[in-house]
Amino acid sequence: MPGLVRKLLIFAAVDGLILQPAPPRNHPPATQQAIKIDYKGNVGPLLKDRRTEDTAPVSLECHGILGLLKVASSIFLISVSAREQVAQIRGKPVYKITAIALIPLASQADADKAIVATKAHIQRHNKAQAADIEESDSESDEYAPSVTESLEEESAAPPTTEDPVTRQQRPVQERSTSVAEDVMQRKGVYGRFADKWFSTKGWNADSRRLQGITSEEDLAAKNVPKNVESSVPKEEERPTSEADPVALPVADKDVPAPVSPEEIPKILEGKTDSATSTLLPKILRTAHIYFTSGNFFYSYDYDLTHGIGSQQPNSSLPLFKQFDPLYFWNQHLISPFIESGQHSFVLPVIQGFVGQRAFSLKVLDSQSNSAIIDPHSTTDDIALQSLRAGGAKEEETNVEASSTESPSSKDFLLTLISRRSVKRAGLRYLRRGIDDEGSAANSVETEQILSTQTWDSSVDKIISFTQYRGSIPLFFSQSPYSLKPQVMMWGSPDTNAKAFKRHFTDLASRYGSIYCTSLVDKHGTEAKIGEAYEKNARELNAHGGIDGKGKELGFEWFDFHNVCRGMHFENVSRLIDSLGPFLRSTGWTEISNDQVTHKQSGILRTNCMDCLDRTNVVQSACARTALEEQLSAGSFSIDLQNDPTTSWFNTLWADNGDAISRQYAGTAALKGDFTRTRKRQITGALTDFGLTLTRYYNNIVNDYFAQALIDFMLGRATDSIFAEFEADMKSSDYFIDLRKVRQAAIERSAGIVIEDKDEDLLHGWTLSAPSSANQLKTATFEEAVLLLTDKALYFCRLDWGTEKVREFERIELEHVEGIVRGVYITSTLAQRHMDEDKNVGFVLRYRIEQGTDLVRRNTRSLDSSASEESQNAESAKIRQEKGEEKRFLAFKGLPPRTTPGDNNEAETEKEVVGSVCEEIVKVVNKVKTLDRGEESVDRRSELKVKEKDIISVADAKKSTGYLEQIGYSLKKMVWA
Repeated sequence: MPGLVRKLLIFAAVDGLILQPAPPRNHPPATQQAIKIDYKGNVGPLLKDRRTEDTAPVSLECHGILGLLKVASSIFLISVSAREQVAQIRGKPVYKITAIALIPLASQADADKAIVATKAHIQRHNKAQAADIEESDSESDEYAPSVTESLEEESAAPPTTEDPVTRQQRPVQERSTSVAEDVMQRKGVYGRFADKWFSTKGWNADSRRLQGITSEEDLAAKNVPKNVESSVPKEEERPTSEADPVALPVADKDVPAPVSPEEIPKILEGKTDSATSTLLPKILRTAHIYFTSGNFFYSYDYDLTHGIGSQQPNSSLPLFKQFDPLYFWNQHLISPFIESGQHSFVLPVIQGFVGQRAFSLKVLDSQSNSAIIDPHSTTDDIALQSLRAGGAKEEETNVEASSTESPSSKDFLLTLISRRSVKRAGLRYLRRGIDDEGSAANSVETEQILSTQTWDSSVDKIISFTQYRGSIPLFFSQSPYSLKPQVMMWGSPDTNAKAFKRHFTDLASRYGSIYCTSLVDKHGTEAKIGEAYEKNARELNAHGGIDGKGKELGFEWFDFHNVCRGMHFENVSRLIDSLGPFLRSTGWTEISNDQVTHKQSGILRTNCMDCLDRTNVVQSACARTALEEQLSAGSFSIDLQNDPTTSWFNTLWADNGDAISRQYAGTAALKGDFTRTRKRQITGALTDFGLTLTRYYNNIVNDYFAQALIDFMLGRATDSIFAEFEADMKSSDYFIDLRKVRQAAIERSAGIVIEDKDEDLLHGWTLSAPSSANQLKTATFEEAVLLLTDKALYFCRLDWGTEKVREFERIELEHVEGIVRGVYITSTLAQRHMDEDKNVGFVLRYRIEQGTDLVRRNTRSLDSSASEESQNAESAKIRQEKGEEKRFLAFKGLPPRTTPGDNNEAETEKEVVGSVCEEIVKVVNKVKTLDRGEESVDRRSELKVKEKDIISVADAKKSTGYLEQIGYSLKKMVWA
């Protein structure tokens, strides 16, 4: 495969950032591979060697590029500034990202400041490590500074910049930058609350550790790259020969002219949502914490998204093209490099866990083949040897096992790789169940690899055992505001069945046979969803199975809490005994002589409610059983359950469980004491209680914004998602295609309420409406369906959870008397709520006659083909008083729902409302003309749209109460 750039130097030139591969020692630079990112975010090759020209002396050495973060009018380059080797697979190192640099693409001065600050941090951090000093001040070195920190002292900075390594003073052009002014000094509109997100004072080591974020204390004991030595010579010593490895270009004569300072897009400028710009500090801070949390892994040579039996070692494809898109977490961010053809800079990463432990088996009795464990060798030892021996070429050095083997012992490696899916990705209560694509929340594939330390499959087999976890594959949700939330199921049985089958069809295409183990309770709040899961599995098998040809889905409901009551978690062995036949029949993947001699033919799918705590216990038990049998097949015996010298196995799986739990729930896994020690104690139960409270806090405070950032970075949403969050302090489920859901609701409603077969549906819309008729503003608004036929208007209120039309009203077109369209402000709490271009609506006035059936309420389940059933549905008839009654219905346009991949821009709220009003007016006037038998409507009686504010900003402010304002301010105070 084409080689990836393993180290690169980043420079800020007047016309953009220059990314140049760092050459090996005593080698000239590979200038032909250098690329440039201009200050508009365009990526392209550096076409001319400009090393003899005056260049920027400040550079940053990085280990790879994660992509470009584009928010509002701002663009930031995300690069890996620190890493830690956690494993080696077949001699290929695997790294964990421990620090990143966010470099702004606003101007040369801003990029220089970020580079200088990052280098200064690296130097301080490495000096502290060299002296084995744990810094007590977490504010100074809690993590590598982002661009926001680098600009924090801009106003007080002298007109010269010092290279932190060479101590060389260089002039810096004094200029006013909106980065420092808007992002740092003003800190948005949140005052001191933005300080918590923008200052390291807001994150002490203990709170970061509780949330699974690597702290300085954690990193101090681990291996990081050696001190970054600046290769920038002093000005008077700067060579001009071809061997100069660091001189960088300023301008290309063969490419378009450099971007002038006036043309460089300043940060926060341009046409963008002001709320998104205001939230930029928090976006950057959260992105920095997210990528430096120790949950992202990469390798320059090994495809971490596929099992070891599915590798393509001699492929000519770039690594990112071999990556399974299901686990390619920075695919959206790195897409500008892919599209520009700069494949050597595309570093794909996964989220999940990678861990490795070395162990030795010593044969005590050749007849019984009994063995004990020599636990002295660990992954940390391997990493240390690799880093010390490799030096600057550590990534080029294959880690060899120490040749300590004796005839009576054998050295092994156990490697654990967990891969989190990008589908329905996110956080605990905000991503549960399944989506319409058949993707389940918290889907993780975990592979356990047994090998020798030499990875020589011609001598010893390489064995891989894979398991899968994922949320219950049905549509359901739970409120984050309760410690024991009730399960709310939604969607019709048919909708659930379709998504359920699609989920298992996809799994079967990947793994073969599927056996499900559900660990939820058979009583209490979890029983409802557990019963629905079991029922859908039975019905799937009764209707042809997974493939429609009889391939059955295995299913077992194991009530974990009931069976293991009283902290008797050892009772999990009953489940393992039950799963034995399936596990033995599907086996594991074996590799001999670099060929797959046997492939695992099925997979065990395990779930509880969160797929975390109970799931961790069961998966580690299955992995333990598999490892014992694999070693037994090789004439070794091992007791991972009772032998105290095998604690390394428990620790490895506990670390894996903690990592997955932190990524989904924000804390380490519960029941971790049992996973680590195989014993459940009261201290562990007390620890779990504390973790539960921390999870509860995260659920209601931190998760909503973090979820919005995840959706944005995965390319599921545009940056308007941040404005939506600022307005409502919630995040929508962007893994549910609302456009499909709304269109299905329109079709379903039409099939139910339009009873006349001669009545043609002309148009249908989903709009926001007050929860009560004849009201302009109510405490809550709801999405409703408005249908237009050639005879009437139908206003339908839906129960979106059960896909039922709760009630509907039929309005004869000749009874429509007027339409008013204009600004419709229903809240003044957030800037987005008061935007007159986004808050528009219309009021439909109509009359009803004596004896008219006004509202019909349906109580039966809806089905698109059940129109005859709906005609006989029970209805409540509301009779009017004598004479006619004037009534009105109010509607607001819904925000457009778009994703970055959409080719066509969605209509704005104003465009949607305008279209609805025009269609209604056209059809109503046509009906009135036909009723009167005239060729044209009398202009005096013609229905027209009247332009007038429905509720102006001033009127809305008058109706906003103090308690409402205080409540909103308190919520903003909490999350900001």
